Amino acid sequence: MKKQLSLILAAGMAAGLFAGCGGAASSAAASSTASSAADSTASSDTAASAADSTAADTGSEGKVLNIWCWNDEFQSRFNDYYPDVQEVAADKSTTTLKDGTVVKWTINANENNNYQNKLDEALLAQESAAADDKIDLFLIEADYALKYVDSDYTMDVKEIGLTDADMADMYQYTKDIATTKDGKLKGVTWQATPGLFAYRRSIAKAVLGTDDPTQVQAALSDWDKFNAVAEQASAKGYKMLSGYDDSYRTFSNNVAAPWVNGTTVTVDANLMKWVDQTKTFTDKGYNNKSSLWDSVWASDQGPTGKVFGFFYSTWGINFTLLGNSLATSVADGGKEEVGNGCYGDYAVCQGPQSYYWGGTWMCAATGTDNTATIRNIMQKLTCDKDIMTKITTDTQDYTNNKAAMDALAASDFKSDFLGGQNHIALFAEAAPKIDMSNAGPYDQGLNESFQTAFKDYFDGTVDEATAKTNFETSLKEKYPELTTVVWPA
Repeated sequence: MKKQLSLILAAGMAAGLFAGCGGAASSAAASSTASSAADSTASSDTAASAADSTAADTGSEGKVLNIWCWNDEFQSRFNDYYPDVQEVAADKSTTTLKDGTVVKWTINANENNNYQNKLDEALLAQESAAADDKIDLFLIEADYALKYVDSDYTMDVKEIGLTDADMADMYQYTKDIATTKDGKLKGVTWQATPGLFAYRRSIAKAVLGTDDPTQVQAALSDWDKFNAVAEQASAKGYKMLSGYDDSYRTFSNNVAAPWVNGTTVTVDANLMKWVDQTKTFTDKGYNNKSSLWDSVWASDQGPTGKVFGFFYSTWGINFTLLGNSLATSVADGGKEEVGNGCYGDYAVCQGPQSYYWGGTWMCAATGTDNTATIRNIMQKLTCDKDIMTKITTDTQDYTNNKAAMDALAASDFKSDFLGGQNHIALFAEAAPKIDMSNAGPYDQGLNESFQTAFKDYFDGTVDEATAKTNFETSLKEKYPELTTVVWPA
């Protein structure tokens, strides 16, 4: 298994298999090769044995805690809400805990697979690294979680000290994502990320005659209705969606089976429904031909935008959509308040299908000498109801504690950005419905290749058959072990 993982990690670095969904700028991606990783197989073969000499066995804790992540989101949550924080360095490169432990932050941006490449290199060298240089805790995303979960480089959280009682209020899907086939939970998260459809109230009134979330949901409750509203919006001079990718996850999260079975890739019929819808929307002018994270997509969410709505999960609404809605950014002196751009002009509804998007998991790295500290971090930042409640009330991020979220859903909690709506109630309804049974380790790479291949078809530069061929070529370059592609009849 350890030899196999070394080669898997190496293949990931050599081919740039995965790219995170953070979107932050980064330096050029680090490179590595399968042969160099194979050379380090011997050392990685003993990686798991490092757990035998961790603090859990010796009774001692290291005084340096190395945390790896790809942006400052978790760093912010840690510094703001972990109760054992004593001091944060002015440049935020380190955080000192009350017991004197120094947390060293290593942040490598996601772009061009940079984060995973550098993480993989460090994990391959983990066993031979000096104690104060070993990775202790690292962050992963849902789209590539199984790459690390199904490896010997991550530890079972129960070995660290978390109990079923600690984790009783976590949403089940957040545990399923980070669980091995033999039932070991290898990562925990403070977030749950169900998705909703965020729409402009003013545009909904112009198109549907109402901005009431219940009535808008009735008009968008299935794809046939959604497509009919797209036609109505177009007649009024509006786009239904910004671009090609907006609805993708709503389709890809509702497939009938995993991407891969053995060496066979099966393209689910639901993905081809996305292709058909997006081609229709493009040809009829129902979208603005943008891509996620590009400048057109961001601008379409602001005061000059003419787009009915956007599919967003929890983090996207309060982090991305809110910022894009402002005419004057906070960095430029603007305030998050009604009157600045279209702040207050958005609302949310469930949309045509349930889905989720994203999320960040904490994993303890095999070989850490800080297991007790990691256990406390995980317990406080993912299991503590009071801390979870405070994160949500402070930031409107939806946290991974059902009891806390149900209480807020039933309260007078509201979002000024969403015109006074209690969107937590909708998230609380959607989160238990998330099903991860069809997730697999190839998801991110195949989803990205599929979307990329079909953008040329949407643009009209290739026909559908050529887009299919290009997808097959891309996946075989990324994953030569996958030999067959089956398309729906």
